[in-house]
Formats: sequence, structure tokens, C-alpha cells
Amino acid sequence: MSDVEITRNYIPGCIGRVAELHANYYHDHWRFGVFFEAKVATELSNFLGRYEEKRDGFWTARIKDRVEGSITIDGINAQSQGAHLRWFIISSRLRGHGVGNTLMEKALDFCKRSNYYRVYLWTFDGLHAARHLYEKFGFRLMEHHQGTQWGARVNEQKFVLDLPGNFIQSAVSHGRL
Repeated sequence: MSDVEITRNYIPGCIGRVAELHANYYHDHWRFGVFFEAKVATELSNFLGRYEEKRDGFWTARIKDRVEGSITIDGINAQSQGAHLRWFIISSRLRGHGVGNTLMEKALDFCKRSNYYRVYLWTFDGLHAARHLYEKFGFRLMEHHQGTQWGARVNEQKFVLDLPGNFIQSAVSHGRL
């Protein structure tokens, strides 16, 4: 879609809008409630409050200044655990138009440029379109168990993408090799 603008970093109102996108989608499809919306808003607020441009990434997809999607790379523990991909959401208006692919490419390009050796994300079973996209980009399911981190009992899944070209470079530069 030619009227979609992808930008990096904070823009006014993005915390509320990203939380709203998550709350609406996960309530409509999974009956998640206030616990989940508050968790997204709180954790995203905390992340943006400690955001460091060289370490972290936050991208939004907008149409006429309205946020319609987002993706985040939380790099605070990237050297020990890998970069954490978070708050990836696309509005129903943009779903199926390649915006998710574009956001994913931007996030993973950032991880490669940052020499992160691994990217991981947590999701849950049943999000088939998201899983297809993760696997398309090379993520592999590495862990799954029943859990309640989203406020409802679901089969939680951890997906991991190793960035092999960056593993040795990252390990050497951070004293792991």
C-alpha cells in the first residue's frame, strides 16, 4: 500500500495505539481482557522509557499519522540471551498487504547490523498467520508449554532465529570467545 509510512522510534500516541491494536485483536480472537492490555501498555511504556537507539528498535506502520502496525527489537539482553522481538501487530486494515513482511525485514536487518547473534520471540499456539511469517523468516520453534503470561491459559511458544554470520563476531566482541 503506497500510503503506508514506516518510521522508527517513538511518535506521540504510539503506546496507546499499539496497546489498543493488541487489546482489540486478542480480545476479539482469544478473549484476552484487561490484564493483557495493561501488560502491553505497561511493558511497552517501560521499554520506550529506557530505549537506546543503538541497542533497541521500534518501528510503526502508519497511514495519515494513525499507527496501524508495529514491531520492536528489545536489545537489552541481546548479548546474553539474544534480541527480543516484541509487540508485532498489524491492523486488519493492513493485514495481507505485505506490511508485516516489511516490518519484519526492518527489525531483522537492524539485528544483523547490530551484530546480534540471535533473535527470539514468545507467542502462542493458534496464531497461524504469524507463525507462517516467523517460519518464512527462518525462526524455529524451540520451546512450548502451557502458561499464563498473557493472562489466559495458552500453549506458549518460543521461536528462535540464529544469525550465524553474527554469532562469532558478536561472541568475540563481547568476550564470550
